[in-house]
Amino acid sequence: MPAGPVGPLPYTCVRMATSRDYYDVLGVPRGATDAEIKRAFRKLAQQWHPDVNTDPSAAERFKEINEAYQVLSDPQQRRAYDMFGRAGVGTGGSEGYGPFAGFQGFGDLFDAFFGGATGAGAGARRARPPTGSDLRYDLRITFEESIRGAEKEIEFSALDRCPTCAGTGAEPGSATVRCPQCNGRGEIRQVRSTMLGQMVSVTVCPRCHGEGHVVETPCHECHGEGRVQRRRKLRVVIPPGIDEGHQMRLTGEGEAGPRGGPAGNLYVAVHVDQHPALRREETELFYELPVSITQAALGARVTVPTAEGDEEIEIKPGTQPGTEIRLRGRGVPHLRRPGVRGDLHVLVDVRVPTRLSKRQRELLEALAAESGERPAAKSGGLFDKVKDAIS
Repeated sequence: MPAGPVGPLPYTCVRMATSRDYYDVLGVPRGATDAEIKRAFRKLAQQWHPDVNTDPSAAERFKEINEAYQVLSDPQQRRAYDMFGRAGVGTGGSEGYGPFAGFQGFGDLFDAFFGGATGAGAGARRARPPTGSDLRYDLRITFEESIRGAEKEIEFSALDRCPTCAGTGAEPGSATVRCPQCNGRGEIRQVRSTMLGQMVSVTVCPRCHGEGHVVETPCHECHGEGRVQRRRKLRVVIPPGIDEGHQMRLTGEGEAGPRGGPAGNLYVAVHVDQHPALRREETELFYELPVSITQAALGARVTVPTAEGDEEIEIKPGTQPGTEIRLRGRGVPHLRRPGVRGDLHVLVDVRVPTRLSKRQRELLEALAAESGERPAAKSGGLFDKVKDAIS
């Protein structure tokens, strides 16, 4: 199945607005040193990273931890947060509402109350080119490949960096120029006077999209976009123990960003074919072994399927229905614990025959007599009807 753009996926780096105090999120006091903040972040990140924590809320918790660290690890943002809270760093959580709605951060807040420079060279913030879209690729593998691992080549169509302009969007030999609309700032500021002083509203420049420069002569191949549609091939390593529905993230292998922006991620969703006889539950495998009454009573050597092929096992004399024979280490490898593997559980299912030959019935009747058991009388057959008619 070809890859295509997808919406928000697990583990993507999306800025998350949180209502909790950033110091409480990291579990540090307000006077914590930079080293203490870094240690707290590393400990929480290792605990809550979605790649190691299967809790459904791990992704959101990790984003919250990351957001708190991004603010508190930056001296300027931390000072703004200590003075004004989330409003000072532009993460109020309710965009468009509240007394500081419309301001991008501490710099704009300061300008709004006390006035600020509005010239072309003061306080300019240029936006980075946007990141490319994430992609999803559905990959089907066999049951055996999910156990032992595999290496697969996948092919898909995606927007890739333009080979002619190397992603800049400019025709080779030409250059980008300062945006004439925002004069290279990447933003448009409007200043108005109020009783509190100068109020400054800031919006992204609609012409250069916040980058501060524009292409003077667009590339003839990508028309200034910096990317073109191309077929791509990748080799994907499937780890042993992967299961149906697991998703692998290939960082930077998604679509290229416009105008030289960073590439998104490729998410490979794995689908596993079912085994005709084995049933999987996490790292454990189960197989229902049908045996006859005589095999269960007298014992036998029978063949059972495993992930690596058929294997012969022993049925001990007197084995009871529902007996479990465990083959240790013959299950599924643990995905995150190398060297650890589950077991294969063989469940004995004693089958009682529904039809008996004359000889088989005589033998079973002899066994019943030897055991002191009284079998049920035969009835309903042609012989019984003739016998009843002449008696």
